Amino acid sequence: MSLLEIEKLSLDIAGVPILNGVDLAIGEGEVMGLVGESGSGKSMTALAVMRLLPNAARATGRVAFDGIDVLAAPEAAMNRLRGDDIGMVFQEPMTALNPVKTIGEQVAEGIRWHTGASRADAEARARAMLDRVGLPESKFPLSRYPHELSGGQRQRVVIAIACALNPKLLIADEPTTALDVVLQAQILDLLRDLVSERGMGLLLISHDLAVVTDMADRITIMRHGEVMEAGETAPTLSRQEHPYTRQLARASMHVPDRKKHGPAAGGSSLEDLPPLLSVENVTRDYPGRRVSLFSKPEPFRAVDGVSFTLQAGQSTALVGRSGCGKSTLARMILALDRPTAGAIRLNGQEVSAMDEAALRPARRDMQVVFQDPYGSFNPRHEVERLVAEPLHLLEEKPSPARRREMVATALHEVGLSASDMDKYPHEFSGGQRQRLSIARAIITRPRLVVADEPVSALDVSIRAQVLDLFADLNQRLGIAYLFITHDLTVARAITDEVMVMHEGRIVERGRTGEVLDNPQSDPARALVAAAPDLHRALKRRMGEQGVA
Repeated sequence: MSLLEIEKLSLDIAGVPILNGVDLAIGEGEVMGLVGESGSGKSMTALAVMRLLPNAARATGRVAFDGIDVLAAPEAAMNRLRGDDIGMVFQEPMTALNPVKTIGEQVAEGIRWHTGASRADAEARARAMLDRVGLPESKFPLSRYPHELSGGQRQRVVIAIACALNPKLLIADEPTTALDVVLQAQILDLLRDLVSERGMGLLLISHDLAVVTDMADRITIMRHGEVMEAGETAPTLSRQEHPYTRQLARASMHVPDRKKHGPAAGGSSLEDLPPLLSVENVTRDYPGRRVSLFSKPEPFRAVDGVSFTLQAGQSTALVGRSGCGKSTLARMILALDRPTAGAIRLNGQEVSAMDEAALRPARRDMQVVFQDPYGSFNPRHEVERLVAEPLHLLEEKPSPARRREMVATALHEVGLSASDMDKYPHEFSGGQRQRLSIARAIITRPRLVVADEPVSALDVSIRAQVLDLFADLNQRLGIAYLFITHDLTVARAITDEVMVMHEGRIVERGRTGEVLDNPQSDPARALVAAAPDLHRALKRRMGEQGVA
C-alpha cells in the first residue's frame, strides 16, 4: 500500500472546476514530482491532501494517507496529522513565517503542540533540527527573527518546522523558486538527505523540469486540473509521449530567436562606440551593527569598486548569489541610491551626482522591470493609469487622448490590446501582468531597461513568451538590457555578455557562452555547477534507471 493514494480527485470552488479526476500515489522514501504551469492545479492538489481548501471548495474522490480517508476525517484528526505526519514547505518563506516570533519559537511551537513537551525540551529539539538544516547555534541562535535571515536561511527554517516531528510525508511547494542556484542546490540536497535518512515520502511541486528531473523518482504532469502524463521520471521525459510534455520540455530549454550584437556597421566594434552606460569604480557602504554599546559600528561594503560599460542595444546579464550586491548596484544605476564613491554615467552625463530635477531627463532614458508582476502595480488603478505612470517624465505633458494613444501603442508592442487599458491588474494572468510591467517600462522609449529577476516568478511557458518579448523589443526598439538574474538558463538565452558578481565585486566578465561554458573564477564555477540543467539531469537519471 502506498503512503499517499489519490484516486479520481475532483474539486470545484463555488461551482468553478479546478481538478478533474486526478490520480497520484507516493510510497515511503519516494520523491514524486508534480509539474505543470501556473493554474494547472498543483497547489490545490497539495492543499486537498492537507485539507486546507477554501470554504467554498467541494472535493470528491479519494485521498488516503496511511490508510486514513483525508476527505472524510474529522477536523480534530486532521489537526493531529498536519505537522505531525504531514509537513508542508511553502513557496515564500517570508510570508510562511511569523515576523514577530523568533525562529526558535516557531520551530518549537509544533513540537510542544503535538507532543506536549516542556518548553526546554521543545527548544532543545528545535535547536537540533535547526542544526540539521544547516543553521548552527554559533551563527543562528534561537532568538533570531525571520527578517534577520536571508531567503535561503528562512527557507531552511520553514523546512525545520515541517520536519521537526519526523513526518511520514513532506509536501514542498516550489521550495526554491526565489533562491539563487547555489542555495537552491543546497536546499534540494537537504530535502534529498531527509528523504534518504527518514524514509519519508516527498511531493515536490515545481514548474522547473530540470529540478524535478534531478530529484524525483516519478513524475506527474498536470494541465488545467487534469493529469496529462505520469510515470518514472527518466522514461517519461525521454519519451515525451504526450504533446503537453513535449511543450513543457521545449519551453524549459527555449532560446529566443535574436541577433547577437557583434561588430557595428562599418566594421567598428562596440568598444569603439561611446558607451550608453558607464559605471566607474562604484562603491556603496552601509552602516554596520554595533558589536557592543560602546563600540563604533563597522561599515558594511555592499558594492566594492565595480566598473563596467554597457553599449546601446546590448543585453548584459548580472549574475551572482543572493546578497552579492546585484540589487544594490541596480538601485544606484537607476539613481534610487547614491554611491559612496565612484561615478555612474548615462549618455555621458553623471547621473550619480544629479539632483532630482536634473534626473528627470535621465529617468526617461532608463526604466525598470521588477521581479514580482503581482506586487509592482497598485491593484486599485486601471491599466491605463498604471502603464502611463512614467509619462510625467516627459517635457510636455500629453493630452488625455494622446496619453490613451501612447498606452495603446505600448500595450500592442507587448502583445496586449487597447481594450485592456480599462481593466484592473487582477483581471490578468501572471505572464500578462509582466507584459504590463514591460509596457510601462517602454512607454517613454528608454534606451536602457534594468530587469530585476523579470521571469523568476513565471512558469516555463510564460517565461519563454516573456523572453521572446524582451528579444523582440531589443531588436525593434534597440533597447539595451541589464538583466539581474540567478537563472543561468535565462542569461544564456537572452544576453550577449555576462558579469559574475561575488561579495560586491565583478569577478568575471565576458561573452555569455564563453563564461558559462568555461568559467574561470571560483564563484562562476560554483554557479555553473549548481545550475539545474534538464539535459544533464535526464542523462544522469537515465543512467541510474538503465533507460536506453
